[in-house]
Amino acid sequence: MSASRTWLKVAELDELPEGRVKSITCERRRFCLTHHEGQYAALDDACPHQGGPLGEGSIENGLLRCPWHGWDFDPLTGNPPGYDDGVDTHPVEVREDGVYIAVLDPEPAPRTSSDVIAETLVNWGVDSVFGMVGHSNLGMAEAFRLQEQAGRIRYVGIRHEGAAAFAASAYGKLTGRPAVCFAIAGPGATNLLTGLWDAHVDRSPVVAITGQVPSKLMGRAAFQEVDLVAAFGGVAVWGNQLAATSDFGEQTTLACKHALLGPGVSHVVLPDEVQVIPNEGTAGSPAGRIASASISPPADALKEAAQRLREAKRPVIVVGHGARFSMDAVLDLAEHLNAPVLTTFKAKGQVSDRHSLGCGVLGRSGTPVASWMMNEADLLLVLGASFSNHTGISSKTPTIQVDLDRAQLGRFHAVDVPVWGEIGVTVQALHRCMEGAAAVDQRPDVAERWRIWRDEKRRRMGETSELGLSAAVLFEAMTRLVPADAIMPVDVGNNTYSFGRYFECKGQTVLMSGYLGSIGFGLPAAMGAWAATQGEDPRFSGRKVVSLSGDGGLGQYLAEVTTAVRHSMDITHVVMNNGELGKISKEQRAGHWDVWQTGLVNPSFAAFAEQCGALGIRVSRGDELDAALTKAIAHEGPALVEVITDAALL
Repeated sequence: MSASRTWLKVAELDELPEGRVKSITCERRRFCLTHHEGQYAALDDACPHQGGPLGEGSIENGLLRCPWHGWDFDPLTGNPPGYDDGVDTHPVEVREDGVYIAVLDPEPAPRTSSDVIAETLVNWGVDSVFGMVGHSNLGMAEAFRLQEQAGRIRYVGIRHEGAAAFAASAYGKLTGRPAVCFAIAGPGATNLLTGLWDAHVDRSPVVAITGQVPSKLMGRAAFQEVDLVAAFGGVAVWGNQLAATSDFGEQTTLACKHALLGPGVSHVVLPDEVQVIPNEGTAGSPAGRIASASISPPADALKEAAQRLREAKRPVIVVGHGARFSMDAVLDLAEHLNAPVLTTFKAKGQVSDRHSLGCGVLGRSGTPVASWMMNEADLLLVLGASFSNHTGISSKTPTIQVDLDRAQLGRFHAVDVPVWGEIGVTVQALHRCMEGAAAVDQRPDVAERWRIWRDEKRRRMGETSELGLSAAVLFEAMTRLVPADAIMPVDVGNNTYSFGRYFECKGQTVLMSGYLGSIGFGLPAAMGAWAATQGEDPRFSGRKVVSLSGDGGLGQYLAEVTTAVRHSMDITHVVMNNGELGKISKEQRAGHWDVWQTGLVNPSFAAFAEQCGALGIRVSRGDELDAALTKAIAHEGPALVEVITDAALL
């Protein structure tokens, strides 16, 4: 029984002149329509040799010439003179109202290896993909399209693959779950690497999926061939190049599992032909494949830590990003001990600066409140922090360190009591042992140090310049106006240091490029945070995203403003425009170098945002700031506030 056909109109009678050809698409199939010697014909559009688009060729001396390598075909029959490797033709009718082609009715598309991969990702809770569709990932792209059509994933098409990796990294830092970044072979894949290194060093779960040249061309210096397994070897905690015989559900399960357990980057490489192999295999799932991380500490370590806490008079708690999902338990213990809570910069916002025991950020980007309280402490309880040199946790004060990763314990210097255990479980166990604790109430000291620091901030707000606003003025306004539950991605540079020092968190969640410190993180991270707000997770659903960068950082991914517009992202981005790479200028001066090559030529960022379809507002005076921020935050969709600042007024 022959397959049925449907007649479809493909051209007007006067649309294709005599002696011309064109490519047309019907029912997702491409055809080459020809008009030669008064007759129309429809040929398959792909040359049988390299797949060249015949509809982009031309009729020369009565023959249709392939535009890629010059092979000739009869424009009506598809036969090449003297050879038998022609192209198929399809019935054509010229009717009163136009030219019609009889197109075979499409058969149901087979389930493919890419479908198995996509279904497995969904089963593991992946709901967001950031990427760029291209010639070597089209099979996987089709599987993502079908999952998006079914409402199971959200696909964000970006302008640069680096933004996709940063967005996925930020999503993982925020949620603790992996997102996918997606790219083609060669340069598309290598463009992911900076954002993936950000995820790697900050231990954010990400699954990277990259296309690859066809397997038969590998090792032969094919176009866009890069050894991606080797290229990603340092950044990926797990990686594999899949083959026709792979168990696609199992391999994707391993990718998700290792991304979560690392946590870090898993990398799946898909050669072009592997993506479209018909496959009825079973999609993988997390059922029975991953255990709880709620590890209790060893009894002897818990006993010693509890004894030291009970005896301490002025204990101080230092929380890092690793404690972000355990803060309720941490604050319960802090209140029982009357112990101040300081954060690393990456953990900014995990305790409110309005909490009676909250002291803000410790270290180079921090407040004198936090450093004073640490210096007065007789015991430090450090939870989920890495002891980075930027944080400056004292090595002279007796220390209890708690971490789920044993390698982090005593990483830079010996600590008095290293405790291996999940943060929340360990803190709750310590709390149960605190009967008879002797700590004094340090709340009055915390309040007094905040009074001194806020007086100093008000003094700095009075410093003026003809070049622009001070950071103190900007962040005082943002402290008042940014919603208390906002998610706040911040970039790298002077803007970040000033944010850490001056912005007072109420309940905001802060995201940053921590250990990599990569400029350009801010806007792509805001895209990742926005995706998390669109899901069903009640921790993030409906929250506003307010991001921050300097002009240097925003300039690196400025085109992603169009991505935010395309997807109607509810993001307010604040950019501090001072016309230079201010942090680098500062470092040059500190090192007694001449200030060199740090000046920037900027567009009007606000006008650029408007041209892209976003709301753009430019602020050059302090009395314009409140109205601009209020309007931008209230705007439903992407908004950008460009604040002209003086790099010297930090």
